Amino acid sequence: MARAPFVRVNFQPSGARRRVAAEDIVRTLAEEVSAGRLPRGARLPPVRALEHELGISKNTVQAAYDELCARGLLVTRERDGVFVEGAPAAEIPATRLAAPAPRFVEPNLDRQRMPEPDVLPLSMVFIDPELLPRERLAECVKSVLHIPGLHALYDAQGYPPLREVIAKRLRARGMEVGAGDVVVTTGSQQALDAVCRALPRRKLATENPVYQQAKALFETLGAELTGLRLDPFGPVPFDEWHAALAAAKPELFYTVTSFHNPTGRSYSTHELLRILELANELGFALLEDDWGSDMLSHEEYRPTLRALGGPNVTYVNSFTKKLLPSLRLGFVVGEPATVPALVAAKRVATLGNPTLIEATLCELLERGYYDTHLSAMQAELDRRYARCLGALDALMPAGVRWTSPGGGPTLWLEVPRQVSLDALSERLIARKVRIHLLPRAFHGEPHLHGFPIGFAFLPTERLVQGLEVLGEELRRLLEAA
Repeated sequence: MARAPFVRVNFQPSGARRRVAAEDIVRTLAEEVSAGRLPRGARLPPVRALEHELGISKNTVQAAYDELCARGLLVTRERDGVFVEGAPAAEIPATRLAAPAPRFVEPNLDRQRMPEPDVLPLSMVFIDPELLPRERLAECVKSVLHIPGLHALYDAQGYPPLREVIAKRLRARGMEVGAGDVVVTTGSQQALDAVCRALPRRKLATENPVYQQAKALFETLGAELTGLRLDPFGPVPFDEWHAALAAAKPELFYTVTSFHNPTGRSYSTHELLRILELANELGFALLEDDWGSDMLSHEEYRPTLRALGGPNVTYVNSFTKKLLPSLRLGFVVGEPATVPALVAAKRVATLGNPTLIEATLCELLERGYYDTHLSAMQAELDRRYARCLGALDALMPAGVRWTSPGGGPTLWLEVPRQVSLDALSERLIARKVRIHLLPRAFHGEPHLHGFPIGFAFLPTERLVQGLEVLGEELRRLLEAA
């Protein structure tokens, strides 16, 4: 049977003494028992615990306990400890809290769903775990464990060698970045959190729809949001955007420029230049989320807003989905005037990130393992993407259309308005297929009527199996409409 926990008692030295003496222990415990603050049968701190806590000898503690036992206030039970005289208490009496639990903000985010072993997740944005470089990561973890001084402290801005490697990679893509401009974060979500916290005026514009977790984050931080309608099947309505931005006067525009989440759309270079023109004309800052650009196959890359617009474009990217989701590593790139505020906002939330994880990523990048992994992953995702497009052509009924992103992990599937998305979702889950509906990704009533299809998570055979079920249920609902 486990011992009862001992009660906590605070002791103070009397007079001019700097340390507690035996008479102080006797006086304090006698007063506590007399006042009823120490209940009968309560177990007192062991001699060794008070010796350590008070910095006095065990003989001093033992002498005090012996005196109190002689007075009949305490009793010693062999192998159990020292107790207040009386029948042993089963547990320390507690007062159950009747006041309410904290009132938290209602979450504006769907419950996180982990993959279910018997359900095909058609909307999963993650990469198939079988494609991720777990063995290479393990090698790098073992290697960095031997770096001298690695575990002593952390750098709130991020492990300096990792920041240097990230900056070098970004410079190779035409961006003006130094190691001092990079702040390493826990995925892109913490990067967005740091940016929003650091804003003096939390008025933001975002695409509509927008990455749902970003929208929920901004709303949780009390930001005033303006949505700019984005249709993945047509051009950006810049005249409409101009009017909305001029009226709202946001502090910052957050945009996902490559393989937009959730639509899969990427901006053309002309559209990126137009966004820069709008920012210059109307005076708002730009926050570019470029999470998906290096999921484009081949060795080519498209210019980013940061490359086109220079250091005043705040830039966010992440290694999370492309490397290992549980690694949770990303970064935000500012410029010398903004980095201190970003680091301070990060420190408010987490103080710093695990240096071991940051050093592991640094090792992976420096060894070239990450680039080798990207090449292999891109080739496999290209095959899955082509197979997905072929299956959609063959299996989807008339009236259904989809985007052709050319990379990334997802595309957007748009279905006719007469099909109830909720009814479709219910029919699919009854057949062990799950889609992810995203009404909260929109500002107001959704102007799109569909959901993402993830072609990177499932092996092609299982993906096609899920799309077959989707096509069958869409036909049934269309026929019944």
